Amino acid sequence: MNNNGRRVAIIDGCRTPFAKSNTDFRDVTAVELGKAAVRELIARTELDVEQVDHVVYGTVVQSVQEPNIAREVTLGSGIPPRVPSFTVGRACASSNQAITSAAEQIALGMADIVIAGGAESLTDIPILASPELRNALVRASKARSLGERISAFRSLRPRNFAPITPAIAEPTTGETMGESAEKMAKQNGISREAQDRWALRSHQLAAAATADGRLTAEIAPFYVPPRYDQVVTSDNGIRKDTSLEKLSTLKPVFDRRYGSVTAGNASPLTDGASAVLLMSEDKARELGYKPLGYIRSYAYAALDPGDQLLQGPVYAAPTAFDRAGLTMKDIGLLEVHEAFAAQVLSNLQWFDSDKIAKERLGRDKALGLPPEDRINVMGGSIAIGHPFGATGGRLTVTLLNELRRRGEQFGMISVCAAGAMGFVMIVESAPA
Repeated sequence: MNNNGRRVAIIDGCRTPFAKSNTDFRDVTAVELGKAAVRELIARTELDVEQVDHVVYGTVVQSVQEPNIAREVTLGSGIPPRVPSFTVGRACASSNQAITSAAEQIALGMADIVIAGGAESLTDIPILASPELRNALVRASKARSLGERISAFRSLRPRNFAPITPAIAEPTTGETMGESAEKMAKQNGISREAQDRWALRSHQLAAAATADGRLTAEIAPFYVPPRYDQVVTSDNGIRKDTSLEKLSTLKPVFDRRYGSVTAGNASPLTDGASAVLLMSEDKARELGYKPLGYIRSYAYAALDPGDQLLQGPVYAAPTAFDRAGLTMKDIGLLEVHEAFAAQVLSNLQWFDSDKIAKERLGRDKALGLPPEDRINVMGGSIAIGHPFGATGGRLTVTLLNELRRRGEQFGMISVCAAGAMGFVMIVESAPA
């Protein structure tokens, strides 16, 4: 986006509260969460929906009944039906993909105003039938008599009736994300204590940002259907009363004998949605909008899933910086997605390693890091939660708001994703 096409402005953004799965939003679909986020965005920005050119929305665990969540969110948010929309999926970077896909349309002159974001309900996940049961049901549906219907099921065994749930595992390796985090902790020498300390930091900073209103200012209150007598106004995973002692008592989940990754130093399964309004710089000026900031550059990268699965951002960052014409020394604030404390600490270690730069990236020296008090200054996904398709929108809005509050110019977003992919974006704050 740096001297390449039209400049893309991020006008504003918001999100629903993030709720642990099977809690506040247990009866709410991802589509309904997405509609709520987009409606709030439209209301906050006083946007004339007749001027919207496109909607791009991300999700990971797609609904079988509503496979194009972007279209359903568009139709349910007051946006004219003529506005086209499409769904993107890039694992945990799905709403980042939505934002950059929107930005590309604007930069190329194919759109002036685009709404982007993402939603996820990890409560409302599709439950699949075994191939044997599926085939039997298909045969029975085509049967012409009761006898043929009964015959369709005769070959089934009890095991064929067991449901199949989505697994957070790599199809190529069979390794779950948690197992990958364990491997990274061991290979990079990340201790259990270091992971618990980072998790505690996440909760403490998120609790402080909730108490002083910085986080809640980004949240659209959600009235829970069907009675709408319950309103959710804040994230329910933040534990202001946790401590290092409490975290240290939790048992490892993925390697019960030698492991260090626990439920306390990992992000929880979460439901929620986010929405971001993007415009061309000229259109924003024409309509009188003052942007939060601009997209300076971004990059995606990937590595072998059998390697350190969640190190993708380390590979993406050099390209993003080259495209931005900046270095890490220019970065005022850094937002790192917290899938696991082990992953965060591994990412930071590699960003700051000359050895990794030379052996893995073909660079003479490490990118480096800002001081720790400039990283995830309002906590992260370990405390706030991680709805897969929505987190990227949250990171973008949180970072831009905090850059403005602190008077900093440049910020960086780092997101690891399943499939051993990574995303980095450099944003530039706009004057208030």
